[in-house]
Amino acid sequence: MAITTGNHPKALWPGVKAWWGRAYDEHAVEYTDLFDMDTSSQAYEEDVGLTGFGLASVKPQGMSIEYDTESQGYTSRYYHVTYALGYIVTMEELMDNLYAVVSKRRARANAFSMRQTKENVAANIINRAFNASYTHGDGQVLICSTHPTKSGNQSNLLTTAADLSEASIEDLIIQMMGAVNERNLKINLMPKSLHVARQEWFEANRILKSTLQVHTGDNTVNVLKMTNALPGGIKVNHYFTDSDAWFIKSNCPDGLKGYQRMAIQFDQDNDFDTKNAKAASIERYKFGVTDWRSIWGTPGA
Repeated sequence: MAITTGNHPKALWPGVKAWWGRAYDEHAVEYTDLFDMDTSSQAYEEDVGLTGFGLASVKPQGMSIEYDTESQGYTSRYYHVTYALGYIVTMEELMDNLYAVVSKRRARANAFSMRQTKENVAANIINRAFNASYTHGDGQVLICSTHPTKSGNQSNLLTTAADLSEASIEDLIIQMMGAVNERNLKINLMPKSLHVARQEWFEANRILKSTLQVHTGDNTVNVLKMTNALPGGIKVNHYFTDSDAWFIKSNCPDGLKGYQRMAIQFDQDNDFDTKNAKAASIERYKFGVTDWRSIWGTPGA
């Protein structure tokens, strides 16, 4: 549907002081707090896991060495998705609109919508972390206690669901620090940053930045702050849909990833028959998960 003179009747009258409601100040880019970004030049990208080897065994004198095998793990495939948004303006509206600012803001509003789309697409990977309808390379949801490995099921889900608190953060960090690889060998997995919805922003700051323990009369130091347990700090994501859920990102390589196949482009053209003006933005990218060990969390109590 085209934008006509009827869509902005006041734009045909002189004296309008201001136009509002189309584009506001934007939040800073937030998806990069969660996803490691890379570029792509192919239709899709694949990350393939490897199991590694198990523990060494005792070699009795005169006996042969015991040999282990390494096998392929699950595959994570990133199919690029194209997102686009455009608008059409009639020739008459372009000619009769007295305010150039209205036309210029349309392009800005288009870019604003494209940015919001990208943030929502990225955040939905986390929003659906506990949703059985959305599984990843290993056939499981992003955060669960049943990630299959060569050494049995593993978990990146807080053992007992809990709302955000000093104790629950400590419990999840302790759980993360006990992480193992596919062959049950301990790995140096450490927490980097705490990720919360806007509803938990203030509580997260109270917990991590207080000198003493919060919500207690004990004169005890805040160990999370003293040890800098979360060096990346607190990251609020305005696109999280669950106010109770919270997450900790780890230092796991090849975890939450985003591939940019085509950077955003803004094009304009005119239709010969109608003389209408067309404008559109288009972009290709994909967000996904390679290694679930990169994010740990709980849906809350």
